[in-house]
Parts: sequence; C-alpha cells; structure tokens
Amino acid sequence: MAITVESAKTALQRVEDPELSRPLADVGMLGDVTVEGDDVTVVLTLTTPACPYKERLQDDVTAALKAAGAANVTIRWTSNVPERNIMADDPCPGVKNIVLVMSGKGGVGKSTVAANLTLALNRLGCRVGLLDADMYGPSVPTMLGVMGRPTSSDGQRFLPLERFGVKLMSIGFLLEDARQAVVWRGPMIQNALLQFMKDVDWGTLDYLILDLPPGTGDIVLTISQKLRTTGAVVVTTPQEVALQDVYKSVSMAQKVGIPILGVVENESYFICDGCSARHELFGSGGGQKIAEFAGAPLLGQIPLDPSVREWGDAGTPVVQAAPESSVGRAFLEVAQRLAAKVSVQDLGRGGSLRIDRSGGQQRFLPIVR
Repeated sequence: MAITVESAKTALQRVEDPELSRPLADVGMLGDVTVEGDDVTVVLTLTTPACPYKERLQDDVTAALKAAGAANVTIRWTSNVPERNIMADDPCPGVKNIVLVMSGKGGVGKSTVAANLTLALNRLGCRVGLLDADMYGPSVPTMLGVMGRPTSSDGQRFLPLERFGVKLMSIGFLLEDARQAVVWRGPMIQNALLQFMKDVDWGTLDYLILDLPPGTGDIVLTISQKLRTTGAVVVTTPQEVALQDVYKSVSMAQKVGIPILGVVENESYFICDGCSARHELFGSGGGQKIAEFAGAPLLGQIPLDPSVREWGDAGTPVVQAAPESSVGRAFLEVAQRLAAKVSVQDLGRGGSLRIDRSGGQQRFLPIVR
C-alpha cells in the first residue's frame, strides 16, 4: 500500500525524542511532511543545533517511515532553542539561556572549561557569548587572545568584542594594564557584573556562558537575585581536597535556587605517550560523587593534556585549535550533553516563579524556578 501524508504522520507519532521521551509532535519537533510517490520528506526542528541525538533521530524516523511504506526518506533539519523564563525587566532579553560555570574551588580549570565549552557550542552551530564574571582574576583576554576596548553602538550600550564568532566581555578589556589589580569592594563588583549584563549589547544568543569566580560570595548571590538563569555547570577535579569546596558550591546553588545542569570532571586522567596507559593522577570518582550530591548528571571527564594549557596560553583554546584531538572531542561531547540538558530544563520548567510551600529543599529561599 502506497504511503500517504496521513500514514506518514501516524508512523511518526510513535517516534520519541531520546532525551525527552516524548513524541516528536508533542514537543514541537515535527514539522511539514510531504510525500511524492514513495519518497517522504520530513522537517524536524531540533531543540538545539548541538543535539547529541541527531543520528539516532534520523535512524528512528527513517525506520518508522520505511515500515509505513516509504522507499526514500529525506530529513530537513532546523533548530529552535527553548528559552529560560524571560521577564519584562530581564537585563538580557535576547539571550535565550544563561549558563553559569562555577566551582567552590580555585585552580580546577573552571575558566578553561568555560572557554572551551563556549567555543564547542559555537562550532556545533549555536549563537554563543562568554562573560568573564571573575572580576578579580579575568582569564578571557589571555585564553581567547583578545585585546582592545569595547566600543559603543549608540552612546549608551557597549558592543562586546568577538573572536572565533563568539561574543566576549571581560573586566580585563577595560584595564589599562593587564597586571593591574582590581581593588574593589563587593558592591562595586556586583554593579560591574550587572552593567556587563544590561549595558552590553549581546544581541540574540542561544547561550551566554558566565565564567564565575571561585567560592560562594557576592557574585553568585547577585546572580541569583537579579538574573533568571537556566542553571549551572559545576567543575571539579577528582581529588578529595577539591571536592570539599565544590560540595559547598553545589549547596549554595541549591539554597539560592540555581538548578545544577551537570558536573564536569576536569583533569580526570592522563594518557602516557610511551605506554598509552591511563593514569589517574588525582584519584578517581570525584566527579561522580559531586554529581550524586547535586542530583545532576556527570556531563563528562576531561583528560589532563598539555595541549590544553599550551593552546590556552596561546589564545586559541584547544577546541578551536585541535577539535579532532581526544581532549577536543571530550569538550565537544560535554557541550552536546549540556545543550541537551538545557533543552530538557527549559521545556520541563513550564511557567514563571511560584512559591514552594512544601517545606522541602527550598526552605532557605522558598522559590521554585
């Protein structure tokens, strides 16, 4: 029996999105279906250009349509990234998702992870910006190889600098001397962060990545009070001395209502050039412990590789310089899993803030996002 548009749509009703476990039509992913003879063309709208399940979706859709009588199946891909709850007074109304990269511990490679995830998302087809929110120790100018001052587009808002197609902002762009210390009290730091959010013309972005300073201080509190974020990525290394501080960072995020999107274990292992053996120099299992404590997935383990440091110091993060390397692929895979988690977070959120009267985990700030 010849396939028709109706029978094709019926067959596609049984295909589910692998991440959401819901039929494609129910989550708005199924677009136009056309049939010419026994050839079927389907438009599928992904929830992110960085979708890690694109090949699986293609296989599932093709199998369902061929079982219904199609001889040839063509899929046309589009994307529409879901967005966080954006209120009327939001400082960045054109930014669909604000993702925090945080850690309670300094020296775990948080800025390295933030820079490489930003460039990974960009390479996967997303519109991305990176805000260096570490006012005391800005790393973006060095890691991205960017110098210069932002210019004003209309006399009121600044245009972010750009490199590799990514929009960038850092206090480092405004310093006369890169070795100059920023000696500010907390309120000045908070005001500077808010200015970077609302007085910078970020335009339309799928994701704005915020590289936060270590610790549980003013910056995180300001963000929780003033911004509607999508959630946070927590960075750790495997050793116990790092975990004890990272636990505190997770606890703080939970208390102020910032969802934990996932955990990245940096410097997880080292592959020896001579013996090709895997050496866990800083122990093992730390990232999984943090993930279990946070109730979030372990997004990935990044190997300890000298090229990460070398390319970062040269101003071209390894994802941009060597995307096919083992560590480059590791960052790309983490970016895909993060993008998928963001889509689930946004689609499952359903509405604005509401009061939590259960007396449960949100007892410190009774708000559910």
